[in-house]
Amino acid sequence: MSKKRRTFTDKFKAKVALDAVRSLKTLGELATEYKVHPNQISQWKRELIAHAPELFSGKKSALIKTEEQLTAPLYEEIGRLKMDVKWLEKKL
Repeated sequence: MSKKRRTFTDKFKAKVALDAVRSLKTLGELATEYKVHPNQISQWKRELIAHAPELFSGKKSALIKTEEQLTAPLYEEIGRLKMDVKWLEKKL
């Protein structure tokens, strides 16, 4: 019987990666404490270090979608549905 794959939350990954960056404990100690493989901790640490500059770049607009970007697909769907209703009205 196979084991179910574990999934970790973003908060947990960030917590473990920050502890790894701080280097107060070795990877082996962190792995034992959090019950995660040391290679996984190393990967999360690399991702944290690689993406840390993006947090402070000031380009929040790239990460946050504008209202127009969020509503445009919805309006397109509304338009399509209205056309379907009109077509069905003609057929009935």
